[in-house]
Amino acid sequence: MSDEHAFLLQRVQPAMVGLIDGSLSTLAPIFAIVLHTHKPFDAFIAGIATAIGAGISMAFSEGLSDTGTETGRGSPVVRGSITGVGTFVGGILHTLPFLIPEYHTALVAAIVVVAFELVTLAWLRYRFFETSFIRSFATVTIGGVAIAVVSAAVGSA
Repeated sequence: MSDEHAFLLQRVQPAMVGLIDGSLSTLAPIFAIVLHTHKPFDAFIAGIATAIGAGISMAFSEGLSDTGTETGRGSPVVRGSITGVGTFVGGILHTLPFLIPEYHTALVAAIVVVAFELVTLAWLRYRFFETSFIRSFATVTIGGVAIAVVSAAVGSA
């Protein structure tokens, strides 16, 4: 296995799994809370808890998914750590705007951050996995939109 291939399997892929999971899976609870309560700080608390919980969960999931010996994916502890940190980062980024006390401003800022996250994820897929930027952007956006619709429906109920 080449050094570049090992780097992709052992570092980039776990980071991408974490970033994608953190960016997408944490959207629903954060946006459902803010849309339901209209209280940005409540969404911030939900976001912090979700980002931490998701990061821990993904770290264990990745670390326990295989030993790395058969697949060449490297140390489970290292992969799990990378995935967990990536998940936390993906979840915390769109949580931080909810420190803005004004509801509409916080919501718009969070939406802008989510858009930035989606573009960044598409670029990373393009850069490291030689996928089309447009196809990558469309794929992650479809996931984000589906989650946003569900969280809006739950939060508006």
